[in-house]
Amino acid sequence: MAIPHALPAQAIDVHPFGPRLADEKSVALFKSDDLEVIRMVLPAGKRLPSHKVAGGLVLHCLEGRLQVDVDSQQHALRAGQLLHLPGNVAHAVSALEDSSALLTLVVRK
Repeated sequence: MAIPHALPAQAIDVHPFGPRLADEKSVALFKSDDLEVIRMVLPAGKRLPSHKVAGGLVLHCLEGRLQVDVDSQQHALRAGQLLHLPGNVAHAVSALEDSSALLTLVVRK
């Protein structure tokens, strides 16, 4: 079964989940020919291992605290902060506390 995505010009709620955060899951919000946006939910202690994506990305922390490891540097993100990375840069993401974030990926074919 295909996951429903938002339609063009359809409003999407990305407010923090607050007390519902522990019950939420990551979900793809939409995908177009050149962008994909995912609402990521990471419980405290969860880590996405080091990986690369072909296109650039923007990670916007909506709630909680995340750590992004790039090369040998650690970058902390609090709610309301974002960072961007060019394509093909190895990175890992860890949740320092229960967190949700918007991940925007530039799609490269």
